[in-house]
Amino acid sequence: MKRILSLILLSLATLSLDAKVTLPTIFSDNMVLQQKADVAFWGKATGKRVTITASWAKGKAVVTPDADGKWFVRIPTPSAGGPFELTFNDGEKTVLHNVLVGEVWFCSGQSNMVMSMRGFIGQPVENAAEYILSAREEIPIRLCDIPNRQSSVPLPSDSLKTEWKLNTPDVVLRYSATAYFFARSLQEQLRVPVGVITADWGGVTIETWMSKEVIDREFPGEFDHVIPEVAYPKTPAVLYNAMVAPIVPFTFKGMIWYQGEENRLRPEQYSRLQPAYVRMMRELFQNPDAPFYFVQIAPYAYDGNPRPFASGYFFEAQQKTLSKIPRSGMVATLDLGSYSSIHPPKKLEVGQRLASLALYNDYGCKVLNPNAPSYKSVVFEGSEAVITVENVEWMGLFPGDVTVGGFEVAGADRVFHPAEAVAHKYTIKVRSDEVPSPVAVRYGFRNYSEATLFSAWGIPLLPFRTDDWDDLTE
Repeated sequence: MKRILSLILLSLATLSLDAKVTLPTIFSDNMVLQQKADVAFWGKATGKRVTITASWAKGKAVVTPDADGKWFVRIPTPSAGGPFELTFNDGEKTVLHNVLVGEVWFCSGQSNMVMSMRGFIGQPVENAAEYILSAREEIPIRLCDIPNRQSSVPLPSDSLKTEWKLNTPDVVLRYSATAYFFARSLQEQLRVPVGVITADWGGVTIETWMSKEVIDREFPGEFDHVIPEVAYPKTPAVLYNAMVAPIVPFTFKGMIWYQGEENRLRPEQYSRLQPAYVRMMRELFQNPDAPFYFVQIAPYAYDGNPRPFASGYFFEAQQKTLSKIPRSGMVATLDLGSYSSIHPPKKLEVGQRLASLALYNDYGCKVLNPNAPSYKSVVFEGSEAVITVENVEWMGLFPGDVTVGGFEVAGADRVFHPAEAVAHKYTIKVRSDEVPSPVAVRYGFRNYSEATLFSAWGIPLLPFRTDDWDDLTE
């Protein structure tokens, strides 16, 4: 009799366990939900209905699972605050604890987004120690990382194993430096909870983050789509399948992106790929107005400077996407590169500049213009080229009225020579004794260059060229 009773109790417990609502692990204790939004939730249940209650609201949401037990619902969120609890009940309760409501951003890319606060071997992150040691749970920043994996087919949400973590030194130590500095800067200015989700993988191309359907539709014949049974990180779509598809359509405010080194030698194609990636993400996550801010790849020597102008063409391609992607912005990095490391240590500045773009464009912080000065036009006057720049406000370029380097000029022979330049507020006069009749000017248009001109807010002039010549050799 005791054995029979034990079996009955075990059976009841098993039925109760089976009936419990299950959520994808992207929904966990300690998470941040986007404020003042209809936030997406989904999962599985065996009951006839799921009742959702949020501690910030008096009402309830009720949803009916389909024949497979799947359900989906959107829950309106309040203004920033918390902590809150969310309860999902289909006869047995599943509760999310310590949930905050604030601003949520999706952060993706390759190794410069991967680079954690502790850096890589021989490649540290400047200012990391201060921020790691000052991380505290009461500072409302929450961190979620999508684990590295790849797949030849899109994976379901319940295949993903992740969780949201608190803002503690041991967690921050291992988290993306760019994403963390971005989150920290946002939180300090907005004074609301900030959550960041990272999905990143070193040494991968942008097409690995795009769905096969989008690549086939928008880039027919440009990629090999014979995906082997064992997928590789550089195969198109495999990272989208395993690291993005399982969290669609999680609700976030916007996206930051640090990628491009692996596509560097295909600039024209990249100028089409990045806009397609953004369109895909906005459509998938049902957020057509999601802002998209990306980082210009930093100057680097690239194995002894082969094809010395290759990065210049890629800088140009990245800048071109700004006009193709509504609600986008680019962080200038000409002053943040490293001759000897493709992973420059100045991630604090990158994160702060990304946050400045968001603060300026999305949160009404118009105190200073975070956009980089850029080339507008050129006039050739005898031995001088006169460059006009834009986006420098009334203060003009800095330093002004002094001779700086970083410029090159070429004559009709298309051979570039170092030149001297002097900035006068909105114009730059460029000349070289080696080129008596210049017909082209370039600035910062090599794999590695150093910034010499800035806005009054310390944002470097973007690399540019006035010519339309093909790649050149020294």
